[in-house]
Amino acid sequence: MKTDIFQAIADPTRRAILMLIAVQALTPNTMAQKFDMSRQAVSKHIKILQECDLIKPQQSGREIYYHFNPKKLQEFDNWVAKLKKMWESQFNQLDNVLETLKKQK
Repeated sequence: MKTDIFQAIADPTRRAILMLIAVQALTPNTMAQKFDMSRQAVSKHIKILQECDLIKPQQSGREIYYHFNPKKLQEFDNWVAKLKKMWESQFNQLDNVLETLKKQK
């Protein structure tokens, strides 16, 4: 089952991992050291982030480095922008109704 991006970024540790690898690709061992957690715990977070395409693995010798995938986050950002635009329109309509009611008094 593919993980939803909202589930992936709901966890503060996964958000922190994304922030780290947005700056520099890291191995699971390096992530585990930075978060003071087991490699197994980091691997669970990596799996979720990878399932929704927020990170991509790249083999380099015996190590796997995980890179941030900005394209996937852009999809999320586009969705949020549409939602924001819809809500702004709703609030503008409400402002107009309230202004009309205020003038009627």
